[in-house]
Amino acid sequence: MKYRNIFKWAGILLASGLMFYASDAFAQAATDLGSIATNMTNTFGKLAQLITAISYIAGMGFGLASILKFKAHKDNPTQIPIGTPIALLFVAAALLFLPTLFGVAGTTIFGAGSKVGGVSGVSTFAGGNT
Repeated sequence: MKYRNIFKWAGILLASGLMFYASDAFAQAATDLGSIATNMTNTFGKLAQLITAISYIAGMGFGLASILKFKAHKDNPTQIPIGTPIALLFVAAALLFLPTLFGVAGTTIFGAGSKVGGVSGVSTFAGGNT
């Protein structure tokens, strides 16, 4: 019951963040086909960066959970089956290698001369120039 307020505030923060993002996107309204395509390319690049970041964070979380489950299995093998930490370890490995898989799949599908849409890492720093 006490987690209900946490989820409510997280939802409010997420909705307000999306509102500010949408207002910024609509402030730069596109009037021709070229600017629409540029806006879509930039959006897909940011989406790829978001998926990459979530994949790395979730992979590290699953790896930590796997280590904790291995310890729980060592402490009480009858309660935690060995398959649980092994499955968590495989999920962690898959999530950590997902961004690399995106690059390899893009090269396989579109060829070696293709340009990656923003998955290369940090594009700007808070106080610096690009």
